[in-house]
Amino acid sequence: MPEPSRHYVGVDFGATKIYAGVFNASMKCIGTARFSTKAQRGPDAVIRRIGRCVQDAIDECDLDLKTVAGVGIGAPGAVDPQSGTVIFAPNLPDWRDIPLKEKLEKDLGVPIQVENDCNVNMLGVYEVELQSKPKHVFGIFLGTGIGGGIIINGQPYAGFNRAAGEVGHMVILVDGPECGCGNKGCFEALASRTAIFKQIKSAVKEGKKTILTDRLGKDLADLRSGDLRKAIRKGDKVVEKIIEDAARYTGVAVGNILNLFNPEVVVLGGGLIEALDDEMMPLIIKTARDHALPGTAKGIDIRACTLGDDAGITGGAVLARRCAKP
Repeated sequence: MPEPSRHYVGVDFGATKIYAGVFNASMKCIGTARFSTKAQRGPDAVIRRIGRCVQDAIDECDLDLKTVAGVGIGAPGAVDPQSGTVIFAPNLPDWRDIPLKEKLEKDLGVPIQVENDCNVNMLGVYEVELQSKPKHVFGIFLGTGIGGGIIINGQPYAGFNRAAGEVGHMVILVDGPECGCGNKGCFEALASRTAIFKQIKSAVKEGKKTILTDRLGKDLADLRSGDLRKAIRKGDKVVEKIIEDAARYTGVAVGNILNLFNPEVVVLGGGLIEALDDEMMPLIIKTARDHALPGTAKGIDIRACTLGDDAGITGGAVLARRCAKP
């Protein structure tokens, strides 16, 4: 068992935010810090911001870096966890073959572990939320993009090329909207936050009325997931229809997973689900069960992640603890 004085830092790093949390040996979060990513500044600037975010989280707890046994980072895109290199991050400009582990260890002087963000989220959900009980779990995380994490026989599954779980690039609608990956009709191009915001902005350009423009202006530059919930609760039919469509597409994706993978639990998380749990989950569950083969969905728990936005930092801390020297 780690000594009680040892701490672990988990970092959830994406296209829009950097979120760091400090955890004690019992995996209790004792302090956090949050930065905007500012991805347009390039990889080196972003890596410096990650380091500053980690340091701020530690300072928030009145701790010293010397008490930190490791930092675990969930990074978007393809990652080589052995070297800690981000091979490619489609939503981050110029992120190809970036040695994130090497650069951050030089800056911070503590052991760094890097994994795909959805695999890290899944670690947090599995060990902390689900208490490592189910044998087979599939996690879907809806945010700027859409990714997945897989647990088989209690262990994370990454696949032959470490690309398993890329559920966001499952084609749901042939000849649908173009995705950032270059294909058309991907789940991510239909139901991610990016896709939803794009659909709302297109509707405004077409002259459709939404209360969002009253609050945020016609360009909707400051649109956030929480704004969608407020709009729906005020009876905004444009936003309601777009969110319903996204929930149905998500349900189709879950139904496919039930047929293909047949896990004990499907967990849905990410900023979009956290903001719109009540609005999306009932339709997601109904659609998933409607699209599953008879008997396939029996006894399977489809649920929203209770860790919410903290899944990434929790999983990062779990990753750091798993890899820390005794």
